Amino acid sequence: MKHTNLVRTTAKWSVSIAVGAVSVYASATTFTMSNWVPPTHFVTTNILNVWADNVELATNGRIKIRMLPKPVGSPPQHWELARKGIADVTWGNFTYEPERFKSIWFAEFPLNGEDVQASSVALWQTYNEYLIHNDAYKGVKLLGVGTLGPGVINHGSVSVTSLDQLKNQKIRMGGPIQKVILEEMGAIPVAAPATKTYELIDGGVIDGSMNPIESVVSFRLTDVLNHHTKIPQGLYDGAFFLAMNEKKWNKLSEQDKAAIESVSGETFARLWGGVFQAQNDFAQSHLKDLGHDFPQPDQALVDRVQTIQQNLLTSWVNDGPSFQMEDPMNVFNFYRASYNAHAKR
Repeated sequence: MKHTNLVRTTAKWSVSIAVGAVSVYASATTFTMSNWVPPTHFVTTNILNVWADNVELATNGRIKIRMLPKPVGSPPQHWELARKGIADVTWGNFTYEPERFKSIWFAEFPLNGEDVQASSVALWQTYNEYLIHNDAYKGVKLLGVGTLGPGVINHGSVSVTSLDQLKNQKIRMGGPIQKVILEEMGAIPVAAPATKTYELIDGGVIDGSMNPIESVVSFRLTDVLNHHTKIPQGLYDGAFFLAMNEKKWNKLSEQDKAAIESVSGETFARLWGGVFQAQNDFAQSHLKDLGHDFPQPDQALVDRVQTIQQNLLTSWVNDGPSFQMEDPMNVFNFYRASYNAHAKR
């Protein structure tokens, strides 16, 4: 009899444990993430995976992020993929839809600074202060933003120091801001994804490419781009997003929303910016070790970039009403003040 009771008691414990485990498992919500860079790319390993782990930890396992084995659309489609709920979470480049996100162009202008973490945090704070209710951002919960860091003129054969050396040079670029910059410097802009740079250089289609210095290494361009002209405070920048489908977000409990926000927003911006800064610093050191050239631009080239920046800013400010911005200059000044408050270099 005692043996029978022990078996029954043990069975009850086992059932209770099993039911508890099923209950915990059933209560976990898994969101899919579409990611368009390889699983070995540092954006995947050092940013997206880290954020996903942080979400799971912050929610005590109630929320999990599952990276899909391949992207469910092209890179320019990733905002819409999140908005339509084709993937729950996506990330991408605002520049892929420049007219839709013209309100955020200020983050990609020349001379925005060389501290990637500071520019990423400044972008998040500016979005939160001025853009969060803009119609362009409806349909998603924006969980984070980040920047690339200072863009560089990378050339395959010429140490570019002057405007004369840029004249009629075919340079790969992305987006309207980079197009204007190149045209105003006398170069010929060639629109193409950064992933196509190697074959375009190798095939003689282009002479160089606009990239942040980390991309020369991460896109394996060290054999075809040997000369890197850096403009003080950056020739341009790039702005990126991390977004979740708004309907999925709204179904979460307030507890889980708060937990996810605790590892997103400014925290995510610091994570993103810190990783990209480290990658840029490593790439420059690595390329110098390889014997690559980092020529200094002459004053006329630097002055032209300053003029281009002022013209871009003036045009953007004047166009403010078209993207629901009453005082664009105030937004730009807020962004610059936030950057300066966080910049360490």
